[in-house]
Amino acid sequence: QVQLVESGGGLVQAGGSLRLSCAASGRTLSSYAMGWFRQAPGKEREFVAAIRWSDSVTAYADSVKGRFTISRDNAKNTLYLQMDSLKPEDTAVYYCAADRPRWYGSRWYTTTAHEYDYWGQGTQVTVSS
Repeated sequence: QVQLVESGGGLVQAGGSLRLSCAASGRTLSSYAMGWFRQAPGKEREFVAAIRWSDSVTAYADSVKGRFTISRDNAKNTLYLQMDSLKPEDTAVYYCAADRPRWYGSRWYTTTAHEYDYWGQGTQVTVSS
């Protein structure tokens, strides 16, 4: 089992930056795909970014590409999401997730929320205009 705890959310102005953290505990993440999702009120949970823990290969949603950066610190067993050039439409609860070792066709990750095995409690990010 894997336990995930997000932190770092808050209120920022448009154009500002924020870094989210996700502390993981439990079994090793060496073979996992880790992801960030977000969910705004009345909307489905949306894929943001993913990283393969073993070698830090990354993937991003088009909506955040070039603005957000996903990374991990193996020594601290922590996942990060650096968010720059924030926009009001980035406002949402952000969730950290872990996917057991699997393949999706030729891809190492999935953008479908229900296919992830473990989830954190979420952290609120609000971007004011």
